[in-house]
Amino acid sequence: MKRAFCVLVPLFQETKVTVSTMAKLTDFKEWKFRSPPSYAELPIDENPQYNEPVAVKNAVFSKVPTEPLTGKLHLVCVSEEALSDILDLDPKVAETEEFVDFLAGKYLPEGGLTVSHRYGGYQFGYWADQLGDGRAHILGEYVNSKGECWQPQLKGSGETPYSRFGDGRAVLRSSIREMIASEACYHLGVPTTRAAGLVVSDDHKVWRDKTYSGMARQERAAIVMRVARAWYRLGSFEILFKRKEPQLAETLADFIIKHHFPHIDINDADKYVNWFSEVAHTNLDMVASWQGVGFTHGVLNTDNISLLGDTIDYGPYGFMDHYYEHYVPNSSDDMGRYAFNKQPDILVWNLEKFAEALHPILSEEDRGKIKAIIATLPEYVNNKVLKTYLAKLGLEEIQDGDSSLVKDLLDMMQSTSADFTCTFRQLAEVDATKLPDTAALESKWSLNKVCKAKDWLKWVHKYTDRLLKENVSEESRRQRMLSVNPMYVPRNWMLQEAIADADNNDFHKVRLLLKIFKDPYSVNKEAEILGYSSQPPSWSYGLKLSCSS
Repeated sequence: MKRAFCVLVPLFQETKVTVSTMAKLTDFKEWKFRSPPSYAELPIDENPQYNEPVAVKNAVFSKVPTEPLTGKLHLVCVSEEALSDILDLDPKVAETEEFVDFLAGKYLPEGGLTVSHRYGGYQFGYWADQLGDGRAHILGEYVNSKGECWQPQLKGSGETPYSRFGDGRAVLRSSIREMIASEACYHLGVPTTRAAGLVVSDDHKVWRDKTYSGMARQERAAIVMRVARAWYRLGSFEILFKRKEPQLAETLADFIIKHHFPHIDINDADKYVNWFSEVAHTNLDMVASWQGVGFTHGVLNTDNISLLGDTIDYGPYGFMDHYYEHYVPNSSDDMGRYAFNKQPDILVWNLEKFAEALHPILSEEDRGKIKAIIATLPEYVNNKVLKTYLAKLGLEEIQDGDSSLVKDLLDMMQSTSADFTCTFRQLAEVDATKLPDTAALESKWSLNKVCKAKDWLKWVHKYTDRLLKENVSEESRRQRMLSVNPMYVPRNWMLQEAIADADNNDFHKVRLLLKIFKDPYSVNKEAEILGYSSQPPSWSYGLKLSCSS
């Protein structure tokens, strides 16, 4: 599927020419947003009581100023790639006071329009009514030198009409996790929003009950700048459906198609059908990529699913250590609704709810066509996940028996508590002819576990026969596998160590992780010294996260 950026309309033609010839800026004061942003075309609520919870009506956004972090600020880290490749900024601007103030919500460049988005959602399967950006502000819209349109957003930047019982803030630990996961997933090949930078205050404190045990404590407030092509979610339409605002739903749908799916003809009678199909398939492509790197989102509510098929809202996520199909990183998910193996099915369920939300703007014929599309989605995503796993084994074609080939390997990994990431990586590092020789696998700590399974030799013979059927040479197999099986993923224990250091204003490990995940498929000497491809420490097993952030 083609991944589109918002397109420029004639109103902004002059701006496009200006930024397309722009070099990397070294003076942040010269950096500007496009004015007006495209989202200014949509209804924006301008209630002056912006920091009081209110049921917003007939609007897509609320105009809300940021509430800057106070006290002594520290720049925790930046993504040099996001600054340079997306925002046309020389990474050296991160050293300037203006840029730090930008991250902290103190400084808004020319052309900015700060808004918070209104949306609803199903949380753990139940309708939760209005949710919205309770601590996030879209700052404006930037069109870079490549003609791509991006929307920087601050998370943790103060109260909005959607804050409900929250204080509009985020803490350092959750902000570090979001920063690193956003950039790591991008380099792992997972469709995702990005993160440009992170600041923390020494003096601005908030109360958080990290484990929901009644033992709240003060933590430092932080703000992370996220960057996305747009921030629309499935829940953007669900709130309009529940509040019976069909005219606004039609306006929003047409706007999103025009600006973010320009290859869909806005005058085509099937425009909504075609749009739904693309939203569905790009999101299922996304979840297949999660399965391929052992990523579990943790909170797959409908409000956390982007209409653009990007991973969004990194909360209590987890990259698996030892393989367990029912892996759940979120301690709040008591029933395992969002377990690793359930993610494809949950995405289909969420898309069904999205189709329901579109009903008021669809004709009867449209509804029938979308119903038919939905019926094909389980098979589509299952095949997509299967192809993802076959690629991890150096194979490209789907043939009879491939499902059992993959399942048998995963079953052995689960029964022996073998590591998800390292098992596949080590399979790529060993010549296929040596796989039956368990002695040759002793130096591969995770593969050495799997080969203890009683059906290991049977599986190896099945695998080598399958390679022959596709005529895959050993060189091709290893080359393919090394390109899709990473050395490193951001495991929770690695993040916990970096967070512990950052609590003492030592940001070296946070920055090191960003550096390592620029190239997660290659061996990194510093990562090896720290044991990032070794067996995880014993204290990390069973590590879970809560939604507290």
